[in-house]
Amino acid sequence: EVFHQRYRKPLFIGVALAALSQFSGINAIIYYGPSILEKAGFRLGEALGGQVTIGIVNTLFTLVAIFWIEKWGRRPLLMAGIGGAIFSLVATAVLFALHVDNGWLILTPVILFIACFAFSFGPVTWVIISEIFPTSVRSSAVAISTMALWVANWLVGQFFPMMLNGTGPSITFLVFAGFSAAAFYISWKMIPETKGKSLESIHA
Repeated sequence: EVFHQRYRKPLFIGVALAALSQFSGINAIIYYGPSILEKAGFRLGEALGGQVTIGIVNTLFTLVAIFWIEKWGRRPLLMAGIGGAIFSLVATAVLFALHVDNGWLILTPVILFIACFAFSFGPVTWVIISEIFPTSVRSSAVAISTMALWVANWLVGQFFPMMLNGTGPSITFLVFAGFSAAAFYISWKMIPETKGKSLESIHA
């Protein structure tokens, strides 16, 4: 077999973390941000401005991961960010459920979600899937994990508009929060801390 039984746990981690990073809804917000903000009460021009704000926050908080991942470690950064993302998604869902018509009030937890994702789930996922596999299967395992990420991204891109207009934004954001909670559990229970360790010691 290409993947011996001892490789299956890291492969599961790589595939699950990559896919769940997309099922958290990050690219739904990136791709369809103006539509979401219009449902939150923004006019089109304001929605586009809100989308620019989302992009700026995404860029700035990615720098947090770049500068702090070696100091704080992978797991703490990942779990802190995913925890914040869950809170933000639930808060967004609640505001939509309460039919809050203040667009800026809804934009606040959305921006918080982007910030939390940008310093954790987004960049740290790529670091982890590049470190948890032994050299003998790394190229294949990383390729499979990357494929899982882009398949999940495609699914979200295809079905998010249907969910947004069908079940509504509140349920949609709760679904994203549920997937993020699954990612938090996997990060807590299964992902080892790889900071400062050699690839050989990680494999062992």
